[in-house]
Amino acid sequence: MLSWNLIREMEHLRREMDEIFRGAGFGPMLDAPFLPGVGMRRYPKVNIREDGDGFYLEALLPGVDPKKLDMSVVGSTLTLSGERGEEENEGRTWHRRERGAGKFLRTIELPVDIDANKVQAEYRNGVLRVTLPKAEQVRPKRIAIKAS
Repeated sequence: MLSWNLIREMEHLRREMDEIFRGAGFGPMLDAPFLPGVGMRRYPKVNIREDGDGFYLEALLPGVDPKKLDMSVVGSTLTLSGERGEEENEGRTWHRRERGAGKFLRTIELPVDIDANKVQAEYRNGVLRVTLPKAEQVRPKRIAIKAS
């Protein structure tokens, strides 16, 4: 005998309804702040860490052709856009489609300006690694103290 869980069933129903509305073009309306899991829908998923010299970003982009990625830095804003391809649909019936496809755009605000001329990026095994050096004027400067 199967156990029935009302909360699990309600969550399943909510996800199914989200997918129906998203498929009908109502995706932006579903991104209301009161819906659970909204933060989990951002793509690509990123990790950002910092040290005294800069920021280090890792973005998960499996299945994305690096030739279809575009990245720009203006001041303290990083913008990453691209397109994840979709498999041919001819003669297929989908039973479940959880992996997204199509164009994406992600804008990330960093706390300080970045030296855009020194940004480096590498894409390997579905992970984009970006080194974002801080602008010279915002880096901590060591001040020599003279003893008298």
